[in-house]
Amino acid sequence: MTLLRTWSSMPVASDCITKMEFLELTGIGEEELMELIRMEWVAPLRTAQEEMLFLGRDVSRVRKYVRLCADFELSPIAGTIIVDLLHRIERLERRIQELRTLAAL
Repeated sequence: MTLLRTWSSMPVASDCITKMEFLELTGIGEEELMELIRMEWVAPLRTAQEEMLFLGRDVSRVRKYVRLCADFELSPIAGTIIVDLLHRIERLERRIQELRTLAAL
């Protein structure tokens, strides 16, 4: 007897990583991570067992935060504000490029 699996029964790929993986990938300490969570700058998901899971996209944000804070001796709040502003600038620059491309057509 052959069992056929449908796409709907296949496991969904996850972009979530464990706390330990997140700490390793970002180079941040657990205490500093908890501070970012308290500030609601990083918002982990929770499993049924109350384990924290983090989104892969937050890894690059936190890496940028770590570099900025270390290089310029910034406070955590200053580091998060700068990373958020840099992200906003990147989005606006992409949008400007899209509009220029449309205008050239």
